Amino acid sequence: MIVETYATSHIGRVRKGNEDNYLLLDISSEKIWTNPQEPAESIIETQKFEVGDNSIVLAVSDGMGGALAGEVASKMAVETVSQQFLDDKSGKTTLPDNPDDSFVEKLHNATVYANHLIHRQGRSNPQYSGMGATFTAVGISGETVCFVQVGDSRAYLVRKDKIHQLTKDQSLVQQLIDAKQISPEEAETHTLKNVILQALGAQNEIYPVPARLMPQRDDILLLCSDGLSNKIGSADMQRIITKNVKQLHQACIEMVKLANERGGEDNITLILAKLTGSDLPEKTDETPTLEVLDFANIHDTADQNKK
Repeated sequence: MIVETYATSHIGRVRKGNEDNYLLLDISSEKIWTNPQEPAESIIETQKFEVGDNSIVLAVSDGMGGALAGEVASKMAVETVSQQFLDDKSGKTTLPDNPDDSFVEKLHNATVYANHLIHRQGRSNPQYSGMGATFTAVGISGETVCFVQVGDSRAYLVRKDKIHQLTKDQSLVQQLIDAKQISPEEAETHTLKNVILQALGAQNEIYPVPARLMPQRDDILLLCSDGLSNKIGSADMQRIITKNVKQLHQACIEMVKLANERGGEDNITLILAKLTGSDLPEKTDETPTLEVLDFANIHDTADQNKK
């Protein structure tokens, strides 16, 4: 599988600093790319990965907490998760040492550890009290695409000129939608729209949602902070990506530009990843589903396969 990635982060039109961050991690080469925190125009970070026995992690993190706290939280999130995978490769990891752990379990455990460090930093340093960060990550290994979700940064899939939101916001308005107390349309302008139920560092314990997707040839994944998704609907995302499918760096530029034209009140961060390769199955018209995972069932299945 070949994965072409395009990542960018823009300060927006209102904020004085950029509290967002992104992560591109090539585990085999131990190379890491994160947001360079440029103060003005966004830079498109473009990378191409050959994924076979190797694995990569892509993530978007939206910091919160005021002053520099949000920037610190999102930076700690991407750096901690990266370091956990690199330490795991070298045998120095602080993660639970279980050789049967799947890739998504390692991503889940690294996310939980990042929460521990961010929460501890927030409690020990008054300057960072109350800081937190969303964390939406995708891990790609072999023919597997897995996700871990904390907060309301999102993951989308563009397949056969249709866009699908893969993740569900861990937010108060999403909870109200699920309870059928408000409609998705009402949620767009709800006064509590920005209240999220989970964030790295905000609580001592978090419960990341792990999931898995079966990829198909020419799938395009979009990870983004709410600085993008609050300003651009999925139809506009699909239109821009499809129009620029052969030059996805231009799709990044156009989406950031449109979010800024519509107000740009928040930082805007996104990653586009295109999956190609002859080993991937051809695209189908079936609606993709993100399979939410139960780690206990994963181990049961693995044990049965060994037998």
